[in-house]
Amino acid sequence: MNINYEYDDVKASERLEIFTGKKLSKLFDKFDNIIRADVFFKTENTSSPDTGMICNIRLSIPGPRLFAESSNGNFEASIMQSVDDLERQLKKRKDKLSRVK
Repeated sequence: MNINYEYDDVKASERLEIFTGKKLSKLFDKFDNIIRADVFFKTENTSSPDTGMICNIRLSIPGPRLFAESSNGNFEASIMQSVDDLERQLKKRKDKLSRVK
């Protein structure tokens, strides 16, 4: 499992990396065609306290890359939402490929 982390105006956090690694490892276990994950953390000034902590995750797999972005009040919620979005995309891709074969 190869995960690259990038921080934009956010202090690097081992706690966030561990949390993200645990969530992504479930995807790596379910879907064996994932090559790499790139995770980006950044903050954005917003008028709402429920947004502003952004997590982008890009998965490298055979074919087009998958991408998910989420903005919530904390990074943990953003990570979970992004991983859920990616899982949906992976299932859709897997179903589509199984129909082609």
